[in-house]
Amino acid sequence: MATQTPTIDSQVHAYERNRPERPWSGTLQGPDEVTGDDMVAAMDAVGVDGALLVSPYSMYRYDASYALEVHAKHPGRFGLIKPFDPQSEAIADEIAEWAETPGVVGARIMLTYDSYEADDPGINQILLAGGQAAIPVNVMCSGKLPLLSELARRHSETRIVVDHVGLVQPHEPPAPPEPFADLDNVVSLAAHDNVAIKISGAGTLSHQPFPYTDIWEPLGKIFDAFGFERCMWGTDWTRAVELLTYEQGVEAFRVTDQLSDSERSALMGGTLEKIYNWSPGRGG
Repeated sequence: MATQTPTIDSQVHAYERNRPERPWSGTLQGPDEVTGDDMVAAMDAVGVDGALLVSPYSMYRYDASYALEVHAKHPGRFGLIKPFDPQSEAIADEIAEWAETPGVVGARIMLTYDSYEADDPGINQILLAGGQAAIPVNVMCSGKLPLLSELARRHSETRIVVDHVGLVQPHEPPAPPEPFADLDNVVSLAAHDNVAIKISGAGTLSHQPFPYTDIWEPLGKIFDAFGFERCMWGTDWTRAVELLTYEQGVEAFRVTDQLSDSERSALMGGTLEKIYNWSPGRGG
C-alpha cells in the first residue's frame, strides 16, 4: 500500500521567553514565548507531521542552542536551520560542523538586513560551504532578488531556497497595498535550476479573510515558473501570528480548489522531503 506523504511546514520558529541565560538580541512578532512544546501542540492540533525549525535571527542571531534543545526533546518532528554570520572567519568549518549535527537540514543567510554586494566574501563562502556540505542554503532576500539571482548563477552547485515567497511580508495587518509588486523578480529566479522557493507566510499577503482567495493568481505564476517540484508550503509561524491563526495558515492550502491532490501533496510535504532529504520521524 502506498505511503501517504507527510504534511511538513517549511518554516516555523520556537523560542523561550527573554531571560539572562539566553538573552534576546531583538524581538520577533509573537507571544512572549512559543516553546518547542507549544509548536508541537499547534502542529498536532491540525495534523502537521513535521516542520523545519528555523532558529530566529531576530532573537538569537547566530546562536541555535534553543533549536537544538527543541530537537533533542522532540526527535523526528523538526529539521533544523540556523543563520550564519558572513563576518565570521571560520564559515567553512562552522557550516561543515553544523551539517554533521543531528537534525540539521540547512543553513540560512539574511540578505535583507544589510547592503551586501554579489562579491561579498562572507556571503559567497556560506553558499560555497553549503554546497560542499550538501545542505540547502535558505535565503531571506525580499528586496534583494536581483542580487540573489546573481549569487545563484555563481553558485550553481548549491541548492538555494528562497524564504517567504521572496516578498516583503507584514508583521501585523494590513497587508501591503501591492503585496506582489516584486512578483516578476520572484518568477525570474526560476530560471536557475538550483533555486527552490518557500511559499511560506503567503496568507499574510492577502487583502481578504480566510481562505485568502486573492493570493492564488499570483501564486499560480510562481507554481508555473518553478513547478511544484521546487515549491514548498509553510506558515512562517510565529511571525504571522498577528494576521492569522496557525490553523488558518495550514487549512487555506487544504481547502482551496486551486490545487490538485498531487500538487497539494508535493507542495505540503513531498517536495520538501526531496530538497532537504528529511522526513518527520527521523530522530537524526
